Amino acid sequence: MTLKVLEREQGDWAVLQVCGEMDLVTSPAVRQHVHDAVADGRRSLVLDLGDVQFCDSSGVGVLIAARRLMRSCQGRLRLILPAQGAVEGSHVNRVLAALGVRRLFEVYPDLASATGENPAKPLSA
Repeated sequence: MTLKVLEREQGDWAVLQVCGEMDLVTSPAVRQHVHDAVADGRRSLVLDLGDVQFCDSSGVGVLIAARRLMRSCQGRLRLILPAQGAVEGSHVNRVLAALGVRRLFEVYPDLASATGENPAKPLSA
């Protein structure tokens, strides 16, 4: 499977919707999209990972690097990891939890709550 990244804006937020698999071959594309958003002056970024079917350690590395980059420029990073769908929620959510890094991220169930249109607190780890 390939990776597709769709970009859009939602209020003050740059939204990157990631679809497909985040692995050693495809993860650099996600990293580049994050860097491009920051280079364009975006300091509020949402990564919608609800349509990611597979994520390996290189994908997790990209997410951690994105967090570090956004923090270094006093930006904000939020992840969308729907709890519905698979029996235990999204694949990425399970991978982040298994590696013990899920708590590093602000995670929301949908775009409206992640961008503040439908105020909600981040999901707990």
